[in-house]
Amino acid sequence: MKNKETAPEASTKSASTKDVGAVVNAIQILRHLAHAEAPEGVAAIARATGISPSSAFNILRTLHNEQLASFDNETKTYQLGLGLSELAVSFIGRSYADLIQPELERLSLAHRILVALWQVTDDAHIRVIARSEPQIAHVNVAMGTRLPELVGAAGRCIAGLRQLPEDELRRRLSRVRWENPPAFEQYQADAHEALERGWAMDQDHLYRGVSMVASAVTDRDRQPRFIISAIGISAQHRRDELESIGSSLRDTASFIGRALFPQGGGRKA
Repeated sequence: MKNKETAPEASTKSASTKDVGAVVNAIQILRHLAHAEAPEGVAAIARATGISPSSAFNILRTLHNEQLASFDNETKTYQLGLGLSELAVSFIGRSYADLIQPELERLSLAHRILVALWQVTDDAHIRVIARSEPQIAHVNVAMGTRLPELVGAAGRCIAGLRQLPEDELRRRLSRVRWENPPAFEQYQADAHEALERGWAMDQDHLYRGVSMVASAVTDRDRQPRFIISAIGISAQHRRDELESIGSSLRDTASFIGRALFPQGGGRKA
């Protein structure tokens, strides 16, 4: 895992972009309808989204014309339309790794660091199922790499979410191999902090000269299903940069968790 690879420099600058307000509002309305307990009228939708009633009406009418929202003429209410299934059908059958890959590439490009997606397995390990490499010298993490689930930054995230009894945590950590083992008390404190802030860091403990930042993608029961980690050469990344990466990983992991494991909501049959 510690092999370092180099790649040609590539420009990461892109032209500044500006969001289109009408599109942003339409997406906001669709997201609101996706979580609504029942069909809603224009006034309720406008109030919930903060969009003006006239704009909400025009957007809803357009969504209805495109079959992305359906309209009940009797109750004057809207709900998601069948046309959305046409957009979603391309995702059917795609693996989680394929769906998440664009997010890994975005993070790697933005922070110039290798970003990996780890699946939390049933045998208390994590396994690399996707990755994105930066266009600079970087640590190599091979596809299929397996590690005990409590190691490194990923392990601190998982330990915080598992909330294992102290004796069990000590027992399991005693089996983990580190090049520079952290003190148990420090690891435990890091795990608690990871639970609170949503990400964890490991600097030079699992592997000397390697820094890791990680955040967990959790399901609706707040159990870790995937880990997104950024892994870099310690000399290339200051601590404040790693902290910024941690915040980005947390936000991305939270978004992925909401998308893959929605917390209820929606109409019930």
